[in-house]
Amino acid sequence: MPVVRGKNIEPLFTAEQIAERNRKMASDIAAGPTKDLLVIAVLKGSFIFAADLIRALHDVGLAPEVEFITLSSYGTGTVSKGVRIVKDIDSVVKDRDVLLIDDILESGRTLLFAKELLYERGARNVTIAVLLDKSVKRQEKLEADYVGFECPDYFVVGYGMDVAYAFRELPFVGVVTGDAEG
Repeated sequence: MPVVRGKNIEPLFTAEQIAERNRKMASDIAAGPTKDLLVIAVLKGSFIFAADLIRALHDVGLAPEVEFITLSSYGTGTVSKGVRIVKDIDSVVKDRDVLLIDDILESGRTLLFAKELLYERGARNVTIAVLLDKSVKRQEKLEADYVGFECPDYFVVGYGMDVAYAFRELPFVGVVTGDAEG
């Protein structure tokens, strides 16, 4: 079990599993609506997944425009108080196919907000790709179009996801299981 910053982290999905799943998702995405494709990564947690998935899209012949949006649903607390735009995109979405990329679909509030916003701005089609789907936590009627893995009800870190700004750099998705024995 890897020890990172004094914490035991049990790998849930390995770097190899993630890479293989990204290749499969890219093929599936390429078969869907991709006319004048705009990829929008939801920051911060999705940045590593989005980069790898976008490179996998390139490998299957897609060359999308890439944008980033930062949305906040928690602020400094642990209970959602609605969703707000922290940093918006610059691109026009009217009459375009849009692929939203996020790290994890849990309650569904943030991605539903983003999807509705893009449709209000005139997007032709909005699909969602997530690395992890934690459906046990779903509060909104929303499903991702492309899912890397079903996620058990664990708090996960790595591959862009953090706890208190730590562990984003890990090449795998893992679960913090406790302090390492010294």
